[in-house]
Amino acid sequence: MQPLRSPYNPIHIPLGLVLWSIWFVVLYGGLSVGCALAPPDPAQGQWTWLNALLALLSLFTMAALLGLAWLFQRAARNEREGQSARFVAHLAAGVNLIGAIATVFVALPTLSLPPCL
Repeated sequence: MQPLRSPYNPIHIPLGLVLWSIWFVVLYGGLSVGCALAPPDPAQGQWTWLNALLALLSLFTMAALLGLAWLFQRAARNEREGQSARFVAHLAAGVNLIGAIATVFVALPTLSLPPCL
């Protein structure tokens, strides 16, 4: 078994989707709480403080997932590791990349519409 910090540990395979799931819950939970506590003026359109915070959260999450995908892809190219270890790193890179793409596709409609309608 690989150490937990190793990019070849199988625990990293679902990591991208777990991070994406946490982001998804925080995004829509934050939207709901923001609309309940201090709803922005609908006349502002999508350019509100709430959408700005959600955009920053989405950008941070996307950057983190892309960074992890890059890290695991680099680890998958290491010829000194066995084939199964490189497969784990390659699969983890793909899952993180899918999480980053899903972040973009979920965040775009959220950020292009006025909140709290």
